[in-house]
Amino acid sequence: MRLGLSTPVVIQPPGATPAWEAAADIADVARIAAAADDLGFDYLTCSEHIAVPDEDAVRRGSMYWDPLATLSYLAACTTRIRLATSVLVLGYQHPLAIAKRYGTLDRLSGGRVVLGVGVGSSAAEFDVLGVPFADRGARADDAIAALRAAWGATRPDYDGAFYRFSSLRVEPCGIQPRVPIWVGGRTARSLRRALQLGDGWMPFALSRNEIATMLDGRSLPPDFEVVLATPQLDPAGDPARCAHKLAALRASGATAVTCSVTATSAGHYCDQLVALRDLADDLWS
Repeated sequence: MRLGLSTPVVIQPPGATPAWEAAADIADVARIAAAADDLGFDYLTCSEHIAVPDEDAVRRGSMYWDPLATLSYLAACTTRIRLATSVLVLGYQHPLAIAKRYGTLDRLSGGRVVLGVGVGSSAAEFDVLGVPFADRGARADDAIAALRAAWGATRPDYDGAFYRFSSLRVEPCGIQPRVPIWVGGRTARSLRRALQLGDGWMPFALSRNEIATMLDGRSLPPDFEVVLATPQLDPAGDPARCAHKLAALRASGATAVTCSVTATSAGHYCDQLVALRDLADDLWS
């Protein structure tokens, strides 16, 4: 089971953001990303919300660093760790725009992009951006298929239900032959979408039992990723509880875990990553 990092600072949920994160800057984020890279963490993440309506901000928060800008900067601060969107809302951008922008990042980073994608859940944000909400699931399915056709192709061609393009050039393009696409969601449909169109599933807001039940009896393709998120871990202060949480996620079917740790500063965060890496190595050796 691989370790990923839920990058701190870049999203700041209301009532759950430590004071040091609220005051942190890009140098702190880069320091943590470089530490995770050196320690052999598999990936780091960045989420997407473009314009959070006031009624949503009370629950979701309003601080969301742009994933393309953030991951591009962190690509230059690291050498190996993968750069995962968690998640891009497919309805907010045309598939060609995603293929071009993140394909460029893939080329700049040496093939380290992972596209975590989702259908979106904020009707108010869809309205603000002027994109349809009611049929977002069907549009997302078509967008993933269009992304597959466009990724890595300088002359992409696609004819789908919502997206159609041909006789054009997209340069530069991604260098991975097949970019990993992890589908986020909390419904059975999101899991079916991941199995049919993606390379992994990133459920959220589900209990371990709910996840295990949804996966029970499913025939997962080889190398299919089940990417689960940890609660806040304190590997240095409470290693036994941390080990229990990691083992429970593995038992629920996780092939990778997106980790968050408690900390009081960027330096303390890096120390916690060292403790987490050591604990995981002992647990899985």
